[in-house]
Amino acid sequence: QVQLVESGGGLVQTGGSLRLSCAASGIRFSTATMGWYRQAPGKQREFVARITTGGSTMYADAVKGRFTISRDNDKNTVYLQMNTLKPEDTAVYYCNAITWRGDGYWGQGTQVTVSS
Repeated sequence: QVQLVESGGGLVQTGGSLRLSCAASGIRFSTATMGWYRQAPGKQREFVARITTGGSTMYADAVKGRFTISRDNDKNTVYLQMNTLKPEDTAVYYCNAITWRGDGYWGQGTQVTVSS
């Protein structure tokens, strides 16, 4: 059974930082592309960041220079370091895994709220 468990969300003031974690089980983590998405109230889920098995990263324009995605294959965990947070970053953040077979999985989400 595949599980992606996010943690690290919370309430932070504008300009603050948070680090999200996503612990994966039930997949061959080192062979999966991992990503973060977010969904704000009333909006569609949107891409935030992605890291490949080789460590290549990609970011949405809205978070470039502020967010950093990383992975620890020994811990089966992907991280999202979020700095200089803005109120528009408020959303539920979801972890995503794409296995080498092309199967996709989602976590349950973690709430991030940035107060102005």
